[in-house]
Amino acid sequence: MAEEVITIEVAYALPEQQTIIALSLPKGATVEQAIVASKVLELYPDINKAELNVGIFGSACKLEDLLKMGDRVEIYRPLHNDPKEARRQRALKG
Repeated sequence: MAEEVITIEVAYALPEQQTIIALSLPKGATVEQAIVASKVLELYPDINKAELNVGIFGSACKLEDLLKMGDRVEIYRPLHNDPKEARRQRALKG
């Protein structure tokens, strides 16, 4: 009996460049397994593996979450500015 396979994508974006890697993984694969299989951490050594923020189609998730057919794992860069503080500063300027 053949093992069931799902097709997913792993995405990482910089301000000037976006990388999307399509993968086929066994059913039951996790977000972390997809990231490792994509080799995106090798392509972008500046990604802090210990502080990965990830999501699936814009919704935050955990590395141990299971993937479904067609999911897109997104690796998020850390924020340089707190969005709430930036909004507050804009409001003060009028």
